[in-house]
Amino acid sequence: MADAIAASLHYLSIFVLFSLLTCEHVLFKADLDHATAQRLLRIDMIYGVTAGLVLATGAARVICFGKGLDYYLHNWMFHAKVSLFILIGLLSILPTLTFFNWRNDLLAGKAPTITPAQASRTIWVIRLELLLLVCLPFLASLMARGVGFFS
Repeated sequence: MADAIAASLHYLSIFVLFSLLTCEHVLFKADLDHATAQRLLRIDMIYGVTAGLVLATGAARVICFGKGLDYYLHNWMFHAKVSLFILIGLLSILPTLTFFNWRNDLLAGKAPTITPAQASRTIWVIRLELLLLVCLPFLASLMARGVGFFS
């Protein structure tokens, strides 16, 4: 039963993570109003917490449940999946810094000033994150079927 709960929490946190990133994609644009900018900042903070939850529930599944730590550590598909998740995390630094830099404007009650280059770069990074997140279930499915195991 604990295995099913851990798996469910892991899947739910992944769904929430994807939903939050989709919200960022939908809401972000070059000419933001104050309220939308605040909403994006809050969504991004929740996105970071949720990414930590994905990592924690995934670690719990690897260490305590599933096929055992040895299986995962000897599966290159697992390493690819974790590496891809880390890459997504590293990519998310750019939008986070963009949103974080708005704090002074938002505290002053103003909408943030976003250059066209910042807007373009941020939206493309968010899109790349979404694309890479879509690849993770495929890697997980292959890994669960024994693809990638090495001795």
